[in-house]
Amino acid sequence: MSTTAASGFQWDSGNRAKCQKHGLTIALIEALFTHPHHLAPDAAHSTTETRLLAIGRGGGARPILAAFTLREVEGELFIRPISARYMHSKEIEAYEQAFAPSHQ
Repeated sequence: MSTTAASGFQWDSGNRAKCQKHGLTIALIEALFTHPHHLAPDAAHSTTETRLLAIGRGGGARPILAAFTLREVEGELFIRPISARYMHSKEIEAYEQAFAPSHQ
């Protein structure tokens, strides 16, 4: 699944506040999806709709982990971020080992 087909982002007061509480800006979260990123299913939290995880740097130095879903509105597909945060040091280590150029 690719996020490049999305027309934009769906923000409201609920997901905006939840995503910003970890110190990320809306611009940085959106940048994650325009820079190289990896997608993974978020099966543990997918009860009523398909949730995905995006992992990448978003142009910044620290990797970001964002949970999101894709929503169709009037025939257009939008990325709806659910939560986002900087990755913890152990997560960064695992991310860098998994996606280092020598592993691809």
